[in-house]
Amino acid sequence: MIDEKEVQHVARLARLRLSPEELRRFASQLSRIIDYINQLNELDTSTVEPMSHPLDLTNVFREDAVTPSLPRDEALANAPEQRHGFFVVPPVLEWEPPEG
Repeated sequence: MIDEKEVQHVARLARLRLSPEELRRFASQLSRIIDYINQLNELDTSTVEPMSHPLDLTNVFREDAVTPSLPRDEALANAPEQRHGFFVVPPVLEWEPPEG
């Protein structure tokens, strides 16, 4: 049985803020899921062949082949800003080069 304290612990690890109502609801839902998994664990599956997917699927990807790529000048032609043959984009991480 999953209790609200365990749900709160997992929520804190995931940096989620849950209301008391959400804690109760998730504790109940997770407990039902665990109960169902325990029921499944009681089944004898020793004669069932392992599979990665219940449906018969085939790979629909194209063959991996080397082809000519877009020339750099064409790729950069509509770039709002470029420098030394690269796209200039706004920084997404704050970084300072090491001193020395």
